[in-house]
Amino acid sequence: MPKDLVESLTLPVIGSPMFIVSGPELVIAQCQAGIIGAFPALNARPAEALRDWLEQITRCLEQYNDDHPDTPAAPFAVNQIVHPTNDRLENDMALCAEYRVPLVITSLHAPNRVVEQVHAYGGRVFHDVTTLRHARKAVEAGVDGLILVCQGAGGHAGRLNPFAFVAEVRAFFDGPLVLAGAITRGEQIAAARALGADLVYMGTRFIATREANAEAAYKQMLLESAAGDIVYTNLFTGVHGNYLRQSIETAGLDPNALPEGDKSAMRYGSGGSSKAKAWRDIWGAGQGVGSINSLESVADVVATLSSDYRLALDHLRRL
Repeated sequence: MPKDLVESLTLPVIGSPMFIVSGPELVIAQCQAGIIGAFPALNARPAEALRDWLEQITRCLEQYNDDHPDTPAAPFAVNQIVHPTNDRLENDMALCAEYRVPLVITSLHAPNRVVEQVHAYGGRVFHDVTTLRHARKAVEAGVDGLILVCQGAGGHAGRLNPFAFVAEVRAFFDGPLVLAGAITRGEQIAAARALGADLVYMGTRFIATREANAEAAYKQMLLESAAGDIVYTNLFTGVHGNYLRQSIETAGLDPNALPEGDKSAMRYGSGGSSKAKAWRDIWGAGQGVGSINSLESVADVVATLSSDYRLALDHLRRL
């Protein structure tokens, strides 16, 4: 990945890889709009489908670049769960190497082996972290960039404030930083850059798009929700995350009296998570959901974000 990656993008944004929601259609649209599109490898089920997804994405982006040589698409990324229970990891990584996936995003365990595999074919690895300890371990493993998943992020999220997290990580890491957590507006992208991040992670905003693989009821619930409707719990996966209150209530649970989850019960890979059904019925979202009030195409969302981002930068310059 070139050093001027940020400058090559329409916006310094990575579309967060989201369970079920992120598929080839969303990723292709994001890359064509000039931001990095990403999807979890485990979304491609059965495992054989991953080859088809990589082939489709690669072919479509190559064709787009041939047709638009002056404004090529952004690179894409694949998220790999490197937890020991992911029995698909070896096969999925072999496919990533075969298709020379530009960016691999690793999560939920030390990524040492993946770093070696990706660097061998010239790709880059960014790692999701929610704590300083995990950030240090990822740097020791040789990752190229860190994704700081802060309080308020959709899905799995940490507890740290971004001001504290960025400042402390920058004390020992000068590589690419991606900031995640309640970012849904262009001015928030500018704020993240001012804080010291190189890119931002945006997931929730792209659920409410035509290309997202999400139920219509999920998208509509996003449009009707605000920050106060987000519930932080580890019940559904064993790892703390943020979910829409109304979806929890629809499942017959009391959002104010949820029991603790069991992280040891989690399983990844061909067998899926022990909570897979719950993940389909209970929908993740970040605290920035209150800023989402329209269902649009990815291209229109990125255009609005770009305009607001540049207005925010101009405002900062005037200040």
